[in-house]
Amino acid sequence: MSPQRFDAIVIGAGVIGTSVTCELARRGWRVLGLDRNPGAGQGSTSASSAIVRFTYSTRSGVAMSYEGLQYWLDWPNHIGACDEAGYAGFTECGMVTLFSGEGPHLLPVPHFEALGVPHEIWDCDETVARLVPLDMARFGPPRQLDDPDFWAEPTSRLEGALWTPEAGYVGDPQLAAHNLRLAAEAAGAEFRFGATVVGISGSGRAEGVVLADGTEVSAPVVVNVAGPHSSAVNRLAGVLDDMSISTRPLRKEVYHVPSPPGVDFEHRGAAMADDDCGCYVRPEVGNNVLIGSLELDSTHFEWLDTDKIDGCSQDLSRDQWETHVLRFARRMPDLGLPHQPRGIVGVYDVADDWIPIYDRTSLDGFYVAIGTSGNQFKNAAVAGHCMAELIGAVEAGHDHDADPVVVTGKHTGFDIDMGTFSRKRDLHGSSMSVLG
Repeated sequence: MSPQRFDAIVIGAGVIGTSVTCELARRGWRVLGLDRNPGAGQGSTSASSAIVRFTYSTRSGVAMSYEGLQYWLDWPNHIGACDEAGYAGFTECGMVTLFSGEGPHLLPVPHFEALGVPHEIWDCDETVARLVPLDMARFGPPRQLDDPDFWAEPTSRLEGALWTPEAGYVGDPQLAAHNLRLAAEAAGAEFRFGATVVGISGSGRAEGVVLADGTEVSAPVVVNVAGPHSSAVNRLAGVLDDMSISTRPLRKEVYHVPSPPGVDFEHRGAAMADDDCGCYVRPEVGNNVLIGSLELDSTHFEWLDTDKIDGCSQDLSRDQWETHVLRFARRMPDLGLPHQPRGIVGVYDVADDWIPIYDRTSLDGFYVAIGTSGNQFKNAAVAGHCMAELIGAVEAGHDHDADPVVVTGKHTGFDIDMGTFSRKRDLHGSSMSVLG
C-alpha cells in the first residue's frame, strides 16, 4: 500500500481527534492523524478546564458523559501503551450546580433518575454546610463591572443546589491527548504535525486531502475534528449548506486566583456551576481557584473570523479579569483580587446550541466531530468510540440520517442516541452556554 494512501484521515489531533484516530486504528483501519500544531493537544485542548461532569440537558448528553467518566477512572488501561510522560490523572472533587431562578439547573435531574446517576438535591443551608465558605445570596443576573447595579445588595437567597459526587477534573488535558496519540500509534496509526489542510479531494465522495505544502493524501474516509478551524474545513468540503447547526470560533479566558486564606480549595473545594454569578469554578493546582465564564448574554463574547484564530491575543483582558473574579468574590467573600491577572486564553469551537455535532455529512465519506470545545473534553474517549461506531455503520450502508445510530456504552451499557448530535437537528433546549 502506498504510504500516501490510508483507510481514513483524521483532521485534528486534539484530545477528541486523537481519540477518534485511536478507536479507528484499534478496529484495524490504517489511519493518518493530521494537525497544524507541533504536537498532540496543543490547540484548544491545552486551554481546556477539563471538568468531568454529567449535568447535560439531553438524555444522550448525560449518558455519554457518565460513560465517559468510566474511561477516566481506568485511564491507564484504556491507553494501554506505556507513556514515559505518565498518564493524565482524574481528581474526583464532586460538582455543585447552584439553583438560580428559572435557570437550566434542573434539566439533568430526570435523566439522572432514569439512568441511575448518583445525585443529591440540597437546600440552601445544607449547601453552605457541605461546601467551603460561600455566600448563598442571589446576586444575578450577571453584570459587567461597569454596570451601576454590579454591587447592588441582594434581596433573597438561592434555593439550593444539585450535587453530583462523582464529578471532578483532569489536571493535565494536553497530557491526555499525548496519551491517546501514543495509544493510537501503538494500534498502527500515523501522525503528521505542522500539516495544514487546504483542500478536500473528491467529487460526490471524499477521496482524501491536500496539504499546504502540496502533498496529496488519499483515503475514502475523512473526519473533521479540527476544533475552531472546523467550519473552514467544512467549507473546503462544501458541506455547510446541508447543516442546520453551524459552528464558529470563540476566544475565551479562564482565570487562576489564589484561594482565600485558610481555605484549602485544592483539596476541599468542588467544581461549581453558578448561573447567578455567571461563572464556573474548579480547584486548581497550587491551591488556586480556576474561574471561567458561564453567562448566557453573548454581548461580550469575542467571536473570531477563522483567519484570525492563530493570531488572536493571548493576553488577558483586565476588565474581564476583574469582572469575573469579582463576580465569584461575591459568592466567596474572602477571595481577593490579585493585582496581576493570571490565567489562560483558548479558542472554543462553539455550536449554535453548545451541543456538539457528531455526524456524517452530505459528502459521502466525510464525517465531523465538531462544536466540541468548552464542554466535550470529558467525553474524549467515549466520543472516539461513538464516532468509530457511527463511521463503521455508515460505511457499511446504514442510513444514519433516517435511522440514527445508537451506540451502547462499553462500561455502563447506556444507549447513546447519536441522532441527538445530528448536523440536521433543531436547536436543542439546552442551557445555551458552555454547560450544554
